Amino acid sequence: FFYSYDTIHHRTWQLTSQLFSSIKLPPLHSIPQQLLDTSKHLPLRLYTAEMSLTVYQLCQTNYPNGTESQLLECVATQLEDEQHARWEDLKNFLFVLAGALIFFMQSGFAMVCAGAVRSKNVQNSMLKNLLDACGAAVAFFLVGNAFAFGGQTTSTGTSFIGTSEFASVGPSPSFWFFEYTFSATSVTIVAGTLAERCQMTAYLCYSMVLAGFIYPVIAHSVWSNNGFLSNFNSDPLFGSGAIDFAGSGVVHLTGGVTALLATMILGPRRGRFYDARGEPLLTPKPMPGNSIALQLLGTMVLWFGWFGFNPGSALLLDSDHIGEIAANAAVSTALAGAAGGISALFTNLFIEERRTGEPHFSLVMAMNGSLSGLVAVTAGCAIFEPWAAILTGVVAGWVYIGGSNWLIRRRIDDAVDAIPVHMLNGIWGLLAVGLCASPSKLDLTFNTSKHVGVFYSWGRGSSDATLLACQTLTVLYILGWVLITMLPFFVWLNYKGWLRSDSLEELVGLDISYHGGEGGGPDAGVKKEYVDAYRKHKGGSRRTVHTDSDGTELWTSQQENSDDPENPDSGEGGDAV
Repeated sequence: FFYSYDTIHHRTWQLTSQLFSSIKLPPLHSIPQQLLDTSKHLPLRLYTAEMSLTVYQLCQTNYPNGTESQLLECVATQLEDEQHARWEDLKNFLFVLAGALIFFMQSGFAMVCAGAVRSKNVQNSMLKNLLDACGAAVAFFLVGNAFAFGGQTTSTGTSFIGTSEFASVGPSPSFWFFEYTFSATSVTIVAGTLAERCQMTAYLCYSMVLAGFIYPVIAHSVWSNNGFLSNFNSDPLFGSGAIDFAGSGVVHLTGGVTALLATMILGPRRGRFYDARGEPLLTPKPMPGNSIALQLLGTMVLWFGWFGFNPGSALLLDSDHIGEIAANAAVSTALAGAAGGISALFTNLFIEERRTGEPHFSLVMAMNGSLSGLVAVTAGCAIFEPWAAILTGVVAGWVYIGGSNWLIRRRIDDAVDAIPVHMLNGIWGLLAVGLCASPSKLDLTFNTSKHVGVFYSWGRGSSDATLLACQTLTVLYILGWVLITMLPFFVWLNYKGWLRSDSLEELVGLDISYHGGEGGGPDAGVKKEYVDAYRKHKGGSRRTVHTDSDGTELWTSQQENSDDPENPDSGEGGDAV
């Protein structure tokens, strides 16, 4: 299946020529009908002869008075077309298989979130992960696929956004499904960061906007044949174009930047960095999740799904070596994930020993280090040598530790550390391509090695940093696009009061306030008086309709029972219009 079409055509011509030169084909009317009946399962030794006769019969029908050369070319073309059709059918199936592995990563994200939040918020966190997949599917079908890839098969010009194939899966349903799973992955990155304090309405709105517009524009720019950053463009940027093989930037950086902007507007969880009066705590309050086992299981599910994420992207290439490219991507994925986990585990062990004198092996650090390595290698998994994949993973572990500590110092609350894992290591992954892209792997994958990683460029005695420049521009473009689109959107949601749950809902847990649960059981840490205050708060507020002298309704206000959830019977309350 992996011969080039020219090779297939040439080999078929040779075999057919030998066949015609050695066999005197009888007239069709003298051939027994059972040999022309393709519905019967003949032994393997007769199958080739039967197929040759069938193709010959078709060609003789098309060229009843044709010369031997015409018949030979007809046979070669027919066999080539059959081969091409079979390969396209197989590729469609592989797209679906790889997409299913990527979609299974939604389960991994859900388990990581479920284990990282407190038990009074588990159900709410699970529903938001489900809404990611639902909202992304609808949005990507209606407009997302059109914005990302619409018209790329019919136009070779450079454009900012796709403009066709709305409310459609486009020319290939398998390609649509494969790309949809990438968009859903980018959306669900934000779920853990906003856990335990974000309203349901805001979350569904954000997921559809990200999957339907923000993500597709970036995917178009980097992956579409018409994208100005794409190395598939007929006239690529700086003669090179950016390389983001499976989405360190397009998927992970996009989701990570969105998570950072959202949590900065949303604010930290109640009691995480500030006391009840809003005064900063000297030491941030730890808020450990309810199940480290679920977090580990989710991490392993994500790692498993990454073998569809990275190797599966090889199917998008027009190459004769897709199997070998996919194998290279799988090797890099395994090595970078392993190196990231080991790097984060032992680096944190060393830091803790120097800081406290008592070293501790942190499973959370190891898990997030592995995920960081996987995120970072995603951009260059197919064009890295094994040593480069290991180096990328090791540095990713360090980037994660530094980023996680930076968030705490800046009092930015990220319940699952998605920002250092996905945003910061998405940046590192793109830059790593500009440093470590291998000439031989570039030749194999993209049929060119004119612009390579800086390390290899130095080895050539050159200082060519063209690829690194393209990668840097891609980072800046993604950061800028998400900033100018998502920041106003989250500010607007916050202004409307649709972004954050109120303090009492957060105190009792979103499972009670949104789903009517019991707060996760006796281990949830929710005091009974808080639950009673919440129910009184919801059931005892007074609604007042204000009218003018003619009796026309002007506005409606609601008088709340209390402003202080710690003491529900105190306070004067306030009007919410």
